[in-house]
Amino acid sequence: MPPEPALKNAMAFFDAQNLYQHAKSAFGHHHPNFDPLKLHNAVCAANGWRPTLVRFYTGVPAEDRQPMWHGYWSRRLLGLKRSGVIVTTRPLRYRPSPEDPNVFIAQEKGIDIRLALDLVSLARKQQFDVAVIYSQDQDLAEVAAEVREIAREQGRWIKLASAFPAGPMATAGRGINGTDWFRMDESLYNSCLDTRDYRLPRPSQT
Repeated sequence: MPPEPALKNAMAFFDAQNLYQHAKSAFGHHHPNFDPLKLHNAVCAANGWRPTLVRFYTGVPAEDRQPMWHGYWSRRLLGLKRSGVIVTTRPLRYRPSPEDPNVFIAQEKGIDIRLALDLVSLARKQQFDVAVIYSQDQDLAEVAAEVREIAREQGRWIKLASAFPAGPMATAGRGINGTDWFRMDESLYNSCLDTRDYRLPRPSQT
């Protein structure tokens, strides 16, 4: 077994929509109001890891179909970039509802693939000791196996952790298979909220 480093550098990979949906069911939050920098710092403090880069992945709604949410994410992502967060976006795609062809359902495409590719690439480049994936998407389980193989090839210690909301109302109690699970309770999650409301533009200063 490769030696476990005394100082473990932990990089964050936020699957923003997945985390938001699970926080909504577990804790009743109705917009993605978590602060990824605060949340990653809190998770690392609880585990004795050194927080490093935060990477944030999300789909963005079309302005003509969901103008409020398009504006929300435009303002939110600009603030994250200014804070040093690495942001990756993809436009949401829309398909007609099978029940009503006049109603369109938004779908996020390509985000989990991009997250997975970045995780594998950065593991090969030895950019982290711990990868904290803020998601419960089981499609990422194959990535965990790939990163473990990279660790064996490089003869070094790597940990993959899946951090997710946990509580009596949570709809899913499992983290990503093949990772260590870190259950974020409501107290920890609520201590890491972004109190700004990006749903409405700020009034202009005169």
